[in-house]
Amino acid sequence: MVILGLAPAAHGANRTGRYFTGDRSGDFLFAALHRTGFSDKPVSRTTEDGARLSGLWISAAVRCAPPQNKPTPAERDACLPYAVRELELLKARVVVCLGAFAWDAALRVYGIRPKPKFGHGAEARAGGATLLGCYHPSQQNTFTGVLTPEMLDASLLRARALISHG
Repeated sequence: MVILGLAPAAHGANRTGRYFTGDRSGDFLFAALHRTGFSDKPVSRTTEDGARLSGLWISAAVRCAPPQNKPTPAERDACLPYAVRELELLKARVVVCLGAFAWDAALRVYGIRPKPKFGHGAEARAGGATLLGCYHPSQQNTFTGVLTPEMLDASLLRARALISHG
């Protein structure tokens, strides 16, 4: 399974060197990864904290920390070949797309047209892969209840079920 986010956060991955590590979005995600058996620790603060993932890879559609967390179309397009190659090498069967930007990037990677609408719980098939839409664990979403721990857990458990049952 691959979790695909937007971009490395300026105060998270861009600082620590690991996606969703060292910021509040990462705290929310790692807690869910731990509850659903994908991480041996409920939090990841640094690359030296010993947190180990199991059965998943975390990546991002854009490879640099964009200003105001809003990649330009040029940044999006320049980074797409890296996501394409990464997903090819990983032979991902399930891609959990955190947010509409990641969903759109994954649809572009897999060449899915017409584009299915993004939403929490949305699913799209692409050859041997299934894309799952999930709201991003940003503070804007988690503090307002747009994304709850139960919702994120349900997405991760759906991904696990898809992996288990092909």
